[in-house]
Amino acid sequence: MLNRNIRVMAAVFVTAGLLLSGCVERKLTINTEPQGAMVELNDEEIGISPVTVSFNWYGDYRLRISKSGYETLNTHRMLKGPWYDHFPFDFFAQIVSPKRIVDSYEWSFELSEKQQISRDELIRRALDMQQQLQ
Repeated sequence: MLNRNIRVMAAVFVTAGLLLSGCVERKLTINTEPQGAMVELNDEEIGISPVTVSFNWYGDYRLRISKSGYETLNTHRMLKGPWYDHFPFDFFAQIVSPKRIVDSYEWSFELSEKQQISRDELIRRALDMQQQLQ
C-alpha cells in the first residue's frame, strides 16, 4: 500500500513538473512616427503608441492607427509563428522545455500629415462625383 502511494505521488509530481515547466511568452510592440497615436488591433483599442501587448495566436492582424492632424491608417500585417510553434515541436517548447521562451515582434508605422483640401477643390470633387452618378 505504501509503495503504491509513493508511485502515485511520484506520478503526480512528474506530471505537474511537465505541465508547469515550459512557457512561451508572446509580445508585440507597435511603434508609430509620430508617437502618441491610438492603436486598435483587430477592432480592440490596445493603447497609445508605442504600445506592447501579449498575444496568443499567429496570423493576420488588422490595424487601425489614428492621431489628430494625421491620416488614419487602416492596414493589416501577418504575424508568422516560429518553427518551434508548429507540431510536434510546439509540445516541447510550450510544455516540456524547462526554459521560458520570449517571442517578441516589433512593427513600425509612419503616419502622413492630414492634407487639408480647399473649398474649391471640395466643390470640384463633389461635382465630378455628381456627374459620375448621372
